[in-house]
Amino acid sequence: MSFRIDPRLPLTGEVRRILAEEIGKALAHLDAARSRPEQGLHKCRKRLKSARALLRLVRSGDETFCETENQCYRNVAGLLAGPREATALIETIDRLAASFPKESADDGLAAVRDRLIARQHELHEGTGLDAAIAAATAACEEGLHRIDTLALPDQPEQAADVLAEGARVTLRRARKALDKAGSRGAANDFHDLRKAAKTHGMHLSLLGRLWPTPIKVRRKAVDELGERLGDLHDVFVMRDLLEADDRPLGPPEDTKLLGKLLKRSEKQLKKSCLAEAAELFGDSPKRSTRKLARKARDDLAAAPLPEDAAALAS
Repeated sequence: MSFRIDPRLPLTGEVRRILAEEIGKALAHLDAARSRPEQGLHKCRKRLKSARALLRLVRSGDETFCETENQCYRNVAGLLAGPREATALIETIDRLAASFPKESADDGLAAVRDRLIARQHELHEGTGLDAAIAAATAACEEGLHRIDTLALPDQPEQAADVLAEGARVTLRRARKALDKAGSRGAANDFHDLRKAAKTHGMHLSLLGRLWPTPIKVRRKAVDELGERLGDLHDVFVMRDLLEADDRPLGPPEDTKLLGKLLKRSEKQLKKSCLAEAAELFGDSPKRSTRKLARKARDDLAAAPLPEDAAALAS
């Protein structure tokens, strides 16, 4: 099966299928995280983000279900955020070293990296991680049992309107975040832009057969922007730690180079992220999804009758 809505089948059944697959995979990654937390937690959180993007896409079709489940999986992701962030910060140090090889040639980042590795081991080996995995597993298992209560409109025109509205809301969110990031440049603005870009990228995959234009090039550009915004987010997190009163990254003599490279990296990433986001989200969200709504109505209307759809699903 795939992370893509099949227009030949009823929308409710397709969303139930995809949601069950994503949460099922999240559970598998949670189980793997008991022995390999770095990979398992990261993959689990990615599946949860995919599930939440799906819920946002169809939210207007069943607001109570989608809001409740979105909050549930948001809470689950929060349980796993600390251990995953610890790994991401080590990766940030490695990216800085690769981006500025001359400046970091004398291992000026080594002391900070060692502290981050120790912090990672502490989070991964403590009983807190086991408790977080257990709580996340229980929540996901309960979520699986609730999937059958989702009820969306399956009539072609109504289903098309639900999908178009979900895509439009995310594009509107991205445009708003882009405007704020360009004018204020605050960490929260770029974080909102990142979340909207990630969600839009997943919507492109979900709507692959319904999107009015080929998605391959756009999806690649959105994914690249999401990665860069993720790197920028990690830079912001690292700078917050660097400026914290308890100095978790070490004394000034150990963090001087890090502070310098973080500023340079932040400047470069902000510039490239704003330029790329303007290319992707500069158009009117309403105009961008008008063709989607029209094509979705046509494609869904051309789908088989319910008895034929049941045969396709078997």
